[in-house]
Amino acid sequence: MAASESPTSWRELFTRENMPPLITLSLGVVLHAFNGFLVATALPTAVLEIGGIQFMSWSFTVYLVLSIVGGAGAARLKQMVGGRQAMVLPALVFLAGTLIAGFAPSMPVFLVGRALQGIGEGTISALCYLFIPVLFPSRLIARVFGVEAMMWALGSFGGPVIAGILTETVSWRMAFFVNVPVALLFLGLVTRFVPADPGSPDPKAKTVPLGRLAGSGVGIMLVAVAAISGDTMSAALLILGAFAILVGVFVFDRRRPDRLFPSDAFALTTTVGMGLWMILLMPIAHSPVSTFLNISIQNLWGYAPTAAGLIHATMALSWSGSALLIAGVDSPRRRLALIRLGPVLVVSGLTGILLAIRHDVPWMVVPCQILIGAGFGGCWSFLSQAIMEAARPGERDLASTMLQTVLSSGFALGAAIAGLAVNSAGFAPQLGAEGIVQPMTRAILIGVSIGAFAILAAFGVRLKPKVEDPPPAAGR
Repeated sequence: MAASESPTSWRELFTRENMPPLITLSLGVVLHAFNGFLVATALPTAVLEIGGIQFMSWSFTVYLVLSIVGGAGAARLKQMVGGRQAMVLPALVFLAGTLIAGFAPSMPVFLVGRALQGIGEGTISALCYLFIPVLFPSRLIARVFGVEAMMWALGSFGGPVIAGILTETVSWRMAFFVNVPVALLFLGLVTRFVPADPGSPDPKAKTVPLGRLAGSGVGIMLVAVAAISGDTMSAALLILGAFAILVGVFVFDRRRPDRLFPSDAFALTTTVGMGLWMILLMPIAHSPVSTFLNISIQNLWGYAPTAAGLIHATMALSWSGSALLIAGVDSPRRRLALIRLGPVLVVSGLTGILLAIRHDVPWMVVPCQILIGAGFGGCWSFLSQAIMEAARPGERDLASTMLQTVLSSGFALGAAIAGLAVNSAGFAPQLGAEGIVQPMTRAILIGVSIGAFAILAAFGVRLKPKVEDPPPAAGR
């Protein structure tokens, strides 16, 4: 029966056949979300014990850079060693990094652990996206993305809560060690439910494109350094340098037979290209709010840190909730409409927050945060599936692993651009409205302008006609 004729329901996703791989991929998502927020909670206590507070920001920078590099090389790793091994190896690397960070006697050792966590978790996260169309029929993919969004929200909230309790009652080290049983469970599920395909027989697929991976890492590192640079001119030069390097990596990669990225990545005439532009531009547009809203509303309207954090978290809750609500939409016309509506909602929410800040209307922030989350959550699953299914022959794995990698790159680049915008305008939250309103106005206007290009990109996305679902992957 064709996919368009198959009755689809949530019950089908939770059958004996589909539930085990769903749990496996969900654990990979939880590890990524949980670990990111866990560190933000436990690290302040850790640096008081092991020292190195001047390198505190690098624990996030190193993790981010290497997670993006790991995601960029994930499809190649699967080609080299096969699907199951491609999951097992980064999980072992992540586990080693967790133990090193948890037992670290000093900040340099801690950073080594964070680096291993980053490359391991970045690879796992990208591979989880790769295996969604492998392990599930097309008609269930949107629902799988809905479940992953819910798991991300649980990890995002569970990370700070569990890490906070353990840090206060036991130690910050125990907060890190919570990752160990989760990683071991993930490894056990992978060995049972991820297909053990042998990888590519082509010897060229067994080589590691170190130059392009290193170039990607250097480019993202420059972006990350720009985000924490205190000098406006230096930050601008770093961003330009990062852009030049990353463009060079993509141009060179297109000429190589052993590609890291889809051959039409960021092309202006294909669904893959325009879809990736959307995934890059939407988080860049949102970055002034995601980076500076919390500190702004605390100092502008006197919100306590907890209240400000809850307001900030409404975006993530809205993302997850909207992803679940729209997961049952089967009509291609409606799916395409939701893809195009996504960046419109993000730009509308950003505009509302700008008006709230400029006209001193604090109650507007929460509905605008919900609007932004709905923009991301309402289009993410259908956009991701469109990119996967529009990939050129032999490039679906490359397109799938690009999704999370490009999203993370967008947030990294956006944080740097937002930082450059507010700092150049004299951002000084301790001065209240005088030091907040004008800098945030400049940054959000830049975000809205970038969001407008995401709207244009959305109209370049097309959905392929539904086809009959392939049989389940071997090894299930």
